[in-house]
Amino acid sequence: MLFNSYLFVFLFLPLAVAGYYWLHHRKLEKAALGYLILMSMVFYGYNSVWYLVMLVISILLNYLLTGLMDRAGRPAWRKLFLALGLCYNLGILFCFKYYDFFIENVNTVFHTDYHFLRLALPLGISFYTFQQLSYVIDSYRGDCERYSLLEYAAYVSFFPQLIAGPIVYHDELIPQLRVQENHHIQYENLCKGIYAFALGMAKKVLIADTLSKVVTAGYADVEALNSVSTVLVMVCYSLQIYFDFSGYCDMAYGIGFLFNVELPVNFNSPYKAASVREFWDRWHMTLTRFFTKYVYIPLGGSRKGTLRTYGNVMIVFLVSGFWHGANWTFILWGIVNGLGNLFDRLFDRVLRRIPHVVRMAVTFCFCTAAWSMFRAESVGQGLQMLGNLTVVGDGTLSGGLVSAFDRILEVRIIRRMGLGGLMQAWPWIVPAAFALLLILVCVLMRNTQEKVNDGRYGGRRIAVTVGLLLWSVLSLSDVSEFLYFNF
Repeated sequence: MLFNSYLFVFLFLPLAVAGYYWLHHRKLEKAALGYLILMSMVFYGYNSVWYLVMLVISILLNYLLTGLMDRAGRPAWRKLFLALGLCYNLGILFCFKYYDFFIENVNTVFHTDYHFLRLALPLGISFYTFQQLSYVIDSYRGDCERYSLLEYAAYVSFFPQLIAGPIVYHDELIPQLRVQENHHIQYENLCKGIYAFALGMAKKVLIADTLSKVVTAGYADVEALNSVSTVLVMVCYSLQIYFDFSGYCDMAYGIGFLFNVELPVNFNSPYKAASVREFWDRWHMTLTRFFTKYVYIPLGGSRKGTLRTYGNVMIVFLVSGFWHGANWTFILWGIVNGLGNLFDRLFDRVLRRIPHVVRMAVTFCFCTAAWSMFRAESVGQGLQMLGNLTVVGDGTLSGGLVSAFDRILEVRIIRRMGLGGLMQAWPWIVPAAFALLLILVCVLMRNTQEKVNDGRYGGRRIAVTVGLLLWSVLSLSDVSEFLYFNF
């Protein structure tokens, strides 16, 4: 089920919130938690019962393994259960996400003919598997208490963050579900939640989905793109994935508030970053901290010399790239970002002397170029996109991009306002102005967390919230998945 759908907005979410608080009002605490789990399961299993079965099995097996680990008296037994937990969770990821990629490369290199599994990737498997990995590892380290099965199931399946994050730790969510004050509607949190949800939905439906039409048209005919068209497509994808993921994070953050749960911030204006290193402190923050805690630090972090530190950084970015998908494009994207991070570390003192706005612009260009490889279907297509930057052409947009913009409702409205002649003469002017406006929004405006927590919920903000919700709902005729659902 998608956040940006009529079913979710008008039926599922109201029923989930109302039922949860009604059961708490009746002092049926366990029933309320069970209802939240049930609704989360309905949310996840809406499109596939098989995915739901996998999620339930994963929850039960991980809970059983951590229970056995807690009861084991000997360290050897604890290590055994830890190994089983790691093997199960990583094995599931490997089978569904990476097995075919591995076999494809083995067949290519060794000229073999091993068969593919061709398994459909369950939604959110990378996210809920990482959450459970963190719980298994923390249980082994003795860093968490023993929760009830209901609490653990609610922690893993909590639907606002189940499919695309944020990656939440057990001690961030379960304690909030236990607090008695959170079992009653808090109108301040209700305002925060609806406002954040409205902002996120507008980002997804009105901006990201609009940009996707241009990006899809561009990547469908890469050979036809000149430098102007290529820059436009690359910038549009950079903005599409920004507003798509930012929109999801805002909506998840807002829905959490409806249950009096404050989810960790996962997106903090990354295009305001003045370095690649800072960008990754702002983009998908909970994934970055997961890799820092469970990969970078166990490898030695920055404690074992400069060369070891740089090696650990590259390992983390390789893992991060591979986590996003079983394709060499993602691996290359991870390597490029890792090298950018090392460059920032090596020349930090020199780079700090450059004006901040220049460093922001360079970082945006670097990330945009890297995103073009991330979006490409193959390394060859990604390199061709970068090569197109040297194809000067006549400076006009390709026909596919012009048609894609013409299909956008707002552009058709602009044409009817008497600006059709201008757009005919300079077809790039509206796309360029649209992209520039969105870039300025990214770097100049406050982000959702800053707005949500400023406490200003007067008539103006209510009007903005209602207006964005209405505009977004009226634009839901072409519902699309969030990009991070694929990872």
